[in-house]
Amino acid sequence: MDFTFTEEQQAAAEAARGVFAGVAPDSVPSPALTPGAVAEGFDRALWSRLAEADLLSLPLPEEYGGAGLDPVALCLVLREAGEVLARVPLLEHGAALAVLQAYGGTALKSELLARAGRGEVALTVAAHGRSGHDPAELAVTARRDGPGWVLEGAQTAVPWAFDADAVLVPAHTDGDRAVLAVVPRERAGVRLAEQYATSGERLGEVRLEAVRLAEREVVTAEGAWERLRELLTVGTCALALGIGNRVLRMTSAYTGKREQFGYPLATFQAVAVQAADRYIDLRAMEATLWQAAWRITARTPGALPVAGDVAVAKIWAAEGVRRIVQTAQHLHGGFGADVEYPLHRYHAWAKQLELSLGPASAHEETLGDLLAAHPLG
Repeated sequence: MDFTFTEEQQAAAEAARGVFAGVAPDSVPSPALTPGAVAEGFDRALWSRLAEADLLSLPLPEEYGGAGLDPVALCLVLREAGEVLARVPLLEHGAALAVLQAYGGTALKSELLARAGRGEVALTVAAHGRSGHDPAELAVTARRDGPGWVLEGAQTAVPWAFDADAVLVPAHTDGDRAVLAVVPRERAGVRLAEQYATSGERLGEVRLEAVRLAEREVVTAEGAWERLRELLTVGTCALALGIGNRVLRMTSAYTGKREQFGYPLATFQAVAVQAADRYIDLRAMEATLWQAAWRITARTPGALPVAGDVAVAKIWAAEGVRRIVQTAQHLHGGFGADVEYPLHRYHAWAKQLELSLGPASAHEETLGDLLAAHPLG
């Protein structure tokens, strides 16, 4: 079997690398430098450069100005974004476009997709429910009312809520069916309350008070929310992989030039063993990510449902990125605690991604249930 990326996928990654080349993690807000520091909106200049490079429209077909690429290509771009802590809603926007293209109605797609692909409209997703622990689709109710819908409820920790033009909100109907609502931020009844991420970014609690939506603004197709959740998960794993890549390179460079007793730290066996263990973590994160992204793309029959591959990728991403940044700070010594050095920013973002993915033990339990229901061999 050929496991190499296609030319189109590699071209997307190369284009992303070029766009992100001038992005410095020092521009990322640092709560360590200024307690309570929070960024004022996302990086609009970077967003424009991504649009000019056609990287916002990757999942869209040609009729909407896109390249028709798959989740693997999106994850390749997100990996590059993670390396520089890019402050743009690329994950949420890309996942939303892919799902709206696949499941949205003709009127919604005609109205939204081309503009979003050009970066004129920014999309985000509410995926954490009311508390961050309960299923997100249960936090909001959607009921039909005449020719449209009415939404009631609240979603917590919504990224880019104050900056995006619309939020994709999962909700449940009277029949306990999950739907996806495209809620404009300025729509009557939408209320935002500030929240703050571990990484220093501003999140928002989105409260929906009798918010009215047109029929075209609600996606009722079965499987839409499940696909969106899968894309957000593997995309988060891709961001974690990018962070891990950059942090391991930073650690290698530092231990290669920092000397102790006249020798570089990298030549000490204890340092080399720790670095080797983290390299193994990184390769496991990479392998499980591409397996999950490919399964989502191909939808091929397998011994386990796609959820099994996604769970494995989540386990390695959540545990792996935490171990990588912790080892990096340990091997940097006192320098790793310097808040003017970018390593602490990577640590904060890694912790935020770990929290977003959830504890590995929960994913291991999910994987165990899947194995019990679908025995191998």
